[in-house]
Amino acid sequence: MSLAPDVYVEESGATVLDRTDRAIIRATQAGLPRVPRPYHAVAQQIGVSAEEVMARLRRMLEVGIIRRIGAVPNHYALGYRANGMTVWNVPDERVRELGRRIGALPSVSHCYHRPRHLPNWPYNLFAMVHGHDRTEVEAEVAAIARLLGDANRGHAVLYSSRILKKTGLRIGG
Repeated sequence: MSLAPDVYVEESGATVLDRTDRAIIRATQAGLPRVPRPYHAVAQQIGVSAEEVMARLRRMLEVGIIRRIGAVPNHYALGYRANGMTVWNVPDERVRELGRRIGALPSVSHCYHRPRHLPNWPYNLFAMVHGHDRTEVEAEVAAIARLLGDANRGHAVLYSSRILKKTGLRIGG
């Protein structure tokens, strides 16, 4: 099945990438260059036009090869020293609606649904809350509890105890 020049889906359903796609992924996987025209810098690095880089990234997004392109701030460098993974027990039929509402809050960097592991772990909605200190995180947790109202059947906050190096999958040479 043809999707674009030099890209096809095998019978297994896996999308096959060509040499240029792989070069773009390798050039951008640690982040875009911090220059005024990052796609032009990537294009120059791999020997294609900026338009081709952007078109191929757009296509890789559309077919699901890459999930998103976005900025990833360093919360610690911005002064946010307290991080609490909040876990909530909410009705399963409302988890999507409530997750979207929580995820829209400025103090929440990500929010997602996870399966419960009863009887020990009743929580099904997780949200990472950032604050300058624990007092600020606790105020944000209280705001989320108010937002959830009666849908909040219990929650906990798991604070970060140390910073681990965070990296995604890296594709080699």
